[in-house]
Amino acid sequence: MEITLEQKVLAKNDELAAANRALLEGRGISTINLMSSPGSGKTTLLERTISEIGDRPVAVVEGDQETRIDAERIRRTGCPVVQVNTGAGCHLDAAMLRDAVDRLAPGRGTLLFVENVGNLVCPALFDLGERGRVVVISVTEGTDKPLKYPYMFAAADLVVVNKVDLLPYVDFDLEACRSHVASVNPKAEVLALSATKGENLDAWYAWLAG
Repeated sequence: MEITLEQKVLAKNDELAAANRALLEGRGISTINLMSSPGSGKTTLLERTISEIGDRPVAVVEGDQETRIDAERIRRTGCPVVQVNTGAGCHLDAAMLRDAVDRLAPGRGTLLFVENVGNLVCPALFDLGERGRVVVISVTEGTDKPLKYPYMFAAADLVVVNKVDLLPYVDFDLEACRSHVASVNPKAEVLALSATKGENLDAWYAWLAG
């Protein structure tokens, strides 16, 4: 019975996600779903991206279980942002995104970032209607994350390895991590950068432009 209920929930979500995708693509809005565990540096990467991406309009949907802390950080950049608090929920879903888009009303050509709830399990199961999925990890989390959470990394279009400025101080093997990602998702790109120091952000911006 639990399996049947889960299938019904996911089927309904997929139906709503398809409607979101048609709406967003019809308006020329590129939607990027950012997923990670807590503390990977997603919000810092967003702050830097908003300030450096140029003239392209950007909007953000912030997902957290509680608080408006990250949304306020984004708001200080001048970027339109909507906070979605999920309470006990561990992910955003397609209905939540549609409500946030209606509240944001992003214009044609907007780059819409969805900062999902910090969690390497549940967000991977729920299609939002996004154009691309980015998984952000940091070198402080351990090399084996792609092997421990394969479904998340299998769903990614891009894996960002953040905080590479800390590599001299932590036990993290970047090449082994690349190999682990490839073992669960051969099509995913892996991009190593530092959102704090600005290292290799040009490659991130080029990926977004593409």
